[in-house]
Amino acid sequence: MIKDRTYTNVQYRLSEIEHRYGSNVHILSDPFLLTHLAQLCSVNTTQPIINQLVDTIYSNLVKVIINMEFPQKRVTVRSRMAEHHPEGLFESNLVDAEQPAVCVNLARAGTFPSHICYNALNYVLNASVVRQDHISINRATDGQEQVVGVRVAGHKIGGSIDNAIVLFPDPMGATGSTIISALDIYKKEVQGTAKKFVAVHLIVTPEYLKRASERHPDLVIYAVRLDRGLSTKEVLDSVPGTHWQKEVGLNSKQYIVPGGGGFGEILNNSFV
Repeated sequence: MIKDRTYTNVQYRLSEIEHRYGSNVHILSDPFLLTHLAQLCSVNTTQPIINQLVDTIYSNLVKVIINMEFPQKRVTVRSRMAEHHPEGLFESNLVDAEQPAVCVNLARAGTFPSHICYNALNYVLNASVVRQDHISINRATDGQEQVVGVRVAGHKIGGSIDNAIVLFPDPMGATGSTIISALDIYKKEVQGTAKKFVAVHLIVTPEYLKRASERHPDLVIYAVRLDRGLSTKEVLDSVPGTHWQKEVGLNSKQYIVPGGGGFGEILNNSFV
């Protein structure tokens, strides 16, 4: 078989914005996804269009994660033309189908996004090495509606995470409390050492990036959009992360601005 050098080293180049948040943070520069996200956040968008938009965005996001974060393996595939031509064999670096992966459903905003990612991984990887875990978690607030942590009502974790790529598909990275607490659970209570932890967001704030990166510097973060809408003009005119301490994306109730409102509420049409 003659090998085509074109496929000896398959690379994927990510389109992302310039920033100063560190190498583990990836904020996409993707007009297609930004357009869908803007529509998703619009005051005029309701169910069932919301679910369709989330499906489209997360289906594309999981493709990015697979291309960027999952290992490849040299594979030879016998095509239908091999019956007629000895050259009918395709050899290339493809996604390693035996890479273990875990999708974590952070109920309730993360339930549908996690299912989308879990379903996609089952088609790319050997389904026997893919699983979905579940954590019932929500923000805890004080009398002034300030986030003081999270409440974990329970979790269903299906086993070891040894050598696994663990995904946290959570639409809004606001304060960081949810992701930090979920990572604490996996690092302290779950058997095995993960290959990597990857947070997959629609929107993140500078406050989230700072807290999550400080508490879990190994966390890899992907987002469609960075929202720092309450920052000064000087900050908004600068490369993100240049004045990190001055960047503001959360209002007094610690919701994201511009943002999209509470995604747990709009995804489930349940405003409690």
